[in-house]
Parts: sequence; structure tokens; C-alpha cells
Amino acid sequence: MKRITLLSFLLLLMISPSVQALSWAYPSVVWKGNVYEVKKEELIEDNKIGKIIGEVKTKPNNMTGNYCGNASNYYPKGAHYYEIKGTSTSIAIAVKEDRHWVKAVFVHKAPFHIMNGITNFYFILAVVLFVIGVILFRIKMSKECIH
Repeated sequence: MKRITLLSFLLLLMISPSVQALSWAYPSVVWKGNVYEVKKEELIEDNKIGKIIGEVKTKPNNMTGNYCGNASNYYPKGAHYYEIKGTSTSIAIAVKEDRHWVKAVFVHKAPFHIMNGITNFYFILAVVLFVIGVILFRIKMSKECIH
């Protein structure tokens, strides 16, 4: 009886759900496949802010850290990205925070995610052209079979 109780207790411990969540090393934004670290201490003057270049569309999964597209682990969906006048977007961009802008500097390329490929314009165009090609081929083949 003691064995069954002990085994039941151990089994219960093994199958109980574990709670986990990621702790991010720094606030970041992802834009056009690039990850930028937000430098909250580096404020940008209003006259250095250029046009809006994008916005946060998705949030990373807090369990896996996976994300796709324009994402942020800190800012809410809809937060805008801006160009910084005189600075290439491959080096840094700006993010609006409350009433000021903060600098986000390029860290590395974002890892590939299948959704980035599927939502890509060229992928969609290739699929549409492939489907049209198959339809035209079937029409041609059906006409040849009739004659």
C-alpha cells in the first residue's frame, strides 16, 4: 500500500503542469526582419524624427519566444516605428514612448519564421501564378482530349 501511495505521488509530481515564462534580456522591436534593442536612456529630439516606417503587429509568445513579422516584447500592438533623420534604418530606428522618442539600435537579423514567408508578397505571387499555370494546363489538356 505504501508503494502504491508513493508511486501515485511521484506520478502526480511528474504530470503536474509546470509554469514558465521568458524573461527578456532587453526591450526590443522587430522591423523588416531586423531586431533592434531599445535604448530607453537614449532619447531623440523631435526635429530628428522622420516619417513613420512601421508599427508593432504581433507580440512574441511568452513561453517560446517565437514571433513573426513586426513584433515587440515591450511595446503594445500599434506602437509606431520612425526613421531617424541622418541615420540609416540599418543602424537605428526610433519608437514613440509616451511624449518622447527613444532610440532602438540594430542587434541582429531576426530568425526565420514560416509565417514571414507565407505572408511575403513574392510567395503569394508565386502561388497565384502556379495555380493559374495549372488551370491553363488542364484547360489545354482537356481541349486536346476532346479533339
